[in-house]
Amino acid sequence: MLIREATREDWHAIWPFFHTIVAAGETLTYPPDLGKEDAQEWWYVAAPNRVVVAVDDRGTILGTAKMNRNHMGNGSHIASATYMVDPAHSGKGVGRALCEYSVDWARDAGFRAMQFNAVVETNTHAVRLYESIGFKVIGTLPEGFNHPAEGYVGLHIMHKSL
Repeated sequence: MLIREATREDWHAIWPFFHTIVAAGETLTYPPDLGKEDAQEWWYVAAPNRVVVAVDDRGTILGTAKMNRNHMGNGSHIASATYMVDPAHSGKGVGRALCEYSVDWARDAGFRAMQFNAVVETNTHAVRLYESIGFKVIGTLPEGFNHPAEGYVGLHIMHKSL
């Protein structure tokens, strides 16, 4: 698996799984009816932030990550990231590779920590993955997320010092 900088031309391959994940409304705080053009503008952040894709040896895009400053000004030393793995390729280490890549990016870029602002507590696969990489739940916003099947569930704030 190779992780490389995403190009605008990659969007045609990202959008189908991006749309599937967001429309399901189970793991991200994006509007479930987010349209293709708006989604692309939200995802493709400007430098020094980054968007990458994980690709297999045939060039198939398996997942993507958006890495960015979590805060501005005097809080700009904290990074964040968001990940999406094509459900057809889940369970193959793509999420782990993207998360580890983003931690390395943040450390190399001089950030002091990473913070995830809204990890849905019922997204247990993601919570376990992040914890295995060293993130800790430092707080939970009770009923911060309206899950389509589970109802109101918590949103974890997760943190890792770099």
